[in-house]
Amino acid sequence: MKASRRGFLLGGVAVAGAGVGGLAGHAATPAKATAAPADRVAFHGARQAGIATPPQQRLAFAAYDLVTTDRAALQQLLKTWTDAAAAMCAGQMVPGDSTTPAAPPADTGEAVGLSPANLTITIGFGPSLFDGRFGLAGKRPAALADLPHFPKDQLDPANSNGDLCIQACADDPVVAFHAIRNLARLGRGTVTMRWSQLGFGKAASTSAAEETPRNLFGFKDGTRNIETADEGLMNQHVWVGSESDQAWMRGGSYLVSRRIRMKIEAWDRDYLSDQEAVFGRHKVSGAPLTGAGEHDSPDFAARAADGQPAIPMDAHMRLAAHENNNGVRILRRGYSYTDGMFSDSGELNAGLFFIAYQKDPRAQFVPLQRKLAGNDALNEYIEHVGSGLFACPPGVPTSGDFWGSALFA
Repeated sequence: MKASRRGFLLGGVAVAGAGVGGLAGHAATPAKATAAPADRVAFHGARQAGIATPPQQRLAFAAYDLVTTDRAALQQLLKTWTDAAAAMCAGQMVPGDSTTPAAPPADTGEAVGLSPANLTITIGFGPSLFDGRFGLAGKRPAALADLPHFPKDQLDPANSNGDLCIQACADDPVVAFHAIRNLARLGRGTVTMRWSQLGFGKAASTSAAEETPRNLFGFKDGTRNIETADEGLMNQHVWVGSESDQAWMRGGSYLVSRRIRMKIEAWDRDYLSDQEAVFGRHKVSGAPLTGAGEHDSPDFAARAADGQPAIPMDAHMRLAAHENNNGVRILRRGYSYTDGMFSDSGELNAGLFFIAYQKDPRAQFVPLQRKLAGNDALNEYIEHVGSGLFACPPGVPTSGDFWGSALFA
C-alpha cells in the first residue's frame, strides 16, 4: 500500500481527472484566465471556506510535519501560505517573481489559464503541533484530544496524523493539486509532506437542492447530512462557540479524516438484498427500507413480515442515525478515491476518504465511530487504514492577517 500512496503524485492526478479528460485535456483546452465570479469562493472571511462551502467535485488533501522548532519560522510559514492560498483561490498565480529566467518561478504554472474552479483551501492544526516545540502547549484545546483506537482499526502510522493539514477542494483536479503542490514547495525547509490523498466524486451532499452522490458501493451517501444553510444546525453541531476552552478556536471547527478502504470485489459478489440490509436503504432509489423516497424518514420501529426489524439492527443507517445517538450529528464532506491496485491480490485499492467537521470530536465522532466499529454490518466490507484529527481555526478576516494568528497573540 505504501508504494501506491507514494506514487499518487505521479499517477493520482491523471486518475482523478479521468472524468474530465485528464491532464492532457486541461493543457490542450485551458479555460479563460479571468473567471466569472461564480467560479470563485471568497478566501477572506470570519470562517474558513471549505467547511460550509458546497462540496466541489475534486479533493487534494495533504498532511505535513514541521522539520523546525523555530516559532518564528512557523509564523512565517503560516503567513506565506495564507498569502499564497488567497491568491490561488482568486485565480491568481502564487505571489512572487515567475519571469526571471535565472531563478525558479514563484508559481509552478500548471494552473495558469485555468479558472479558480471554486477552489477552497482549508488549514488544520494537529495535536502534535501543541507538543511544546513552539511554546503552544497551553493553547491546545481540550477537544483536540487524540482519537482512541477503535475496534478493527488497521491504521498505518505513516499515513495518519500530522502537525498541519491542507484540504484543497475544487471543480478541477489540476487546480486542487496545484494548491497542495505549491504550499508544499513554499514550505520546503520548514515542513515535509507526511501523507496525501486525492479524491474524486464528492461522497456527501450538504443541500436539499443537490443530487445525493453515490459511493463506490453504488449507494447514495450522505442523504441525512447536515444542510449547511441551516445556521441553527451548524452552530449546534459544527462551529466552535463560546463553550471552547481556547478563544482562538471560536468560529472554527474540528476535522476528522479517515481513509476507509472498500473491499469492492467482495461487495460486488454479494446479493442485492444483503447489500440493502447492510445499509438499511434501497440501492436504486436511496429510500430507507421502510419508505418509498430517498428523503422519507426511516421508521426504526417497523417490522418485516417475519417479525424482524425492517431496518436491521446492524444496518449502517440505523447505527449512524441521530435519532439513535442522542441527537449527535456531524457534517460529512468526504470523497471517493482510487490508488490503483494491490499487486499481491489484483484487487482495487479504492474506497472513501471520509472527512467530517464538528464542534467537539469527543462528543460526536468518537461515540459514533465506537458504535459503528463495534456493530456495523458494513465492517465486513471496509477497513480503516488512515486517520487524522485537526483543529481548523476561524477564517482570515482581511489581507495582512494569517491563518492561526491568534495562536501567537
